[in-house]
Order: sequence, then C-alpha cells, then structure tokens
Amino acid sequence: MQPAPLDPTGHLQREGSLGSVQPEFAAVVAAARERVAEAYGARLHSAYLYGSVPRGTARPGRSDLDLLLALHHEPTHDDRDTAEVLARGLDEDFAVIDGVGILLYGRDTLLSEQERYDTGWFLACLCTPLLGADLAEHLPRYRPDSRLARETNGDLAVLLPRWRDRVRAASTPAEYRRLSRHLSRHLVRTGFTLVMPRWGGWTSDLAESAEIFGRYYPERAAQMRAAAAVALDPVADPAVLHAYTEDLGPWLAAEYTARHGTKPPRP
Repeated sequence: MQPAPLDPTGHLQREGSLGSVQPEFAAVVAAARERVAEAYGARLHSAYLYGSVPRGTARPGRSDLDLLLALHHEPTHDDRDTAEVLARGLDEDFAVIDGVGILLYGRDTLLSEQERYDTGWFLACLCTPLLGADLAEHLPRYRPDSRLARETNGDLAVLLPRWRDRVRAASTPAEYRRLSRHLSRHLVRTGFTLVMPRWGGWTSDLAESAEIFGRYYPERAAQMRAAAAVALDPVADPAVLHAYTEDLGPWLAAEYTARHGTKPPRP
C-alpha cells in the first residue's frame, strides 16, 4: 500500500472524473446535472460531484450521491430548501443510489483565505466538475502536510459534544444507522489525516485509510478497521455510537491536537 501518486512538484492530484462514473450511475449523474441547472438557474456558479460515484467505486443500491454546489451568493434558506427537494427527488427516482447529500456554499466562501485549506482544498482535490467554471483554477496546489491535516480535520474536539447530543436524541434503528455511517466516516477520515503527513499521500478509500492509520497506531488499529466497516455497512447499535463518542473520538481528538494543533474556529 503506497501513497497515491503526487504530481512532479509533490502536490496532491485531483481524484475522480466524469469518465470514471460507472455505467449504472450515468443516468442519475445526468439527471443531477439537469435538475441542478434547472433548480438554481443564474444563482449557480458551478456544481461538482464527490465521493464514490466520480471515483468509480460506488455500489449500486448502497452508495449515496454527493454534490457540492457553489452559488454566486451565500446560500439562503430558500436555497437550502431547494437542495432538500432536489436531493429527495433524486433519491426517490433512482434506486441505484441510497441517499443524496448536497453541500451548498457561496463562491466567495470557497475562495476565501479562511477556507483555503479546508473546503477550498476539498473542492480542488476531491470534487469533480459537473457544471460551470471550475473554481479550482483560483485555488493553490496542496501538499499532504500538517497544515492541511489541521485545517481539514482539526476540529474533532469541537464536534464531539454535538455528536453526543445527536446520539442521545436518536431513538430509532434508522436514526442509529444514519449516525453510525456519518460518525464512522468522519472518524476514519480523521484517523487517516492524522497520519497523512507521515504517509505522504492521499486516499479516500475508507478501508485503506484504516489500514494506513493502523501502521502508526497499532493499538487502535482494530477499532479503526471496525469503524471503516460500519461506514460501509451502518449498524443500529447505540453501543457502537457510545464507543465513538466516549472512547475512540476523545482519544483521536487529543492525539490530533497534540500532533497538528487545533483548527481555528469558524464564524
């Protein structure tokens, strides 16, 4: 397991492409492009795919469709309502996907200094252009260094109290499964970015991320491998969520802060 290739200058290369979309997902991607353009019209600057679909690793009937939309202005309540309707419609019309996630940002936020090594990096390296002019052309190149680690996932300590509140509020198997998928994905990605500068590359594969993490923290390897499995096959077990918020999460947050520092708070 070697780090993903960097470009000749040592910067991360963009992952995913429209050409990597599997045939089973071509129709839903085409529908997403058409519906996003129709729903937002002149308000939309550009749209992007991210996740397993543009990487060509999506599982029919089990993977979700992830979109990032950049608007010319900061998103309003109406814009967010539109995104919810759009996501629900795509999910209902295409059985090949299991859920739709839509992130909304204003163009100026994505290009801001504050977001340059967080959502800016995310767009430039992990998002595949679907509509409009690519904002990555206005962003820098990125290295897998400690600064990138801090700015992307250095806020786990801030998130943990919110996670605990969500776990306490959950009561149905469906809610537990949704939380287990969300929390496990976040923990595995945070575990990977903790060791990313030492490994020297990037991967979005959760199982691979857990294995790479385990090289550097063998005492926590089994927990991270288990979290990667839950990320792919969510469970309705409150005990799993409790272990995330009371054991693995707090340890990971403390280790992350010690090694990379804390992500500056956002407004």
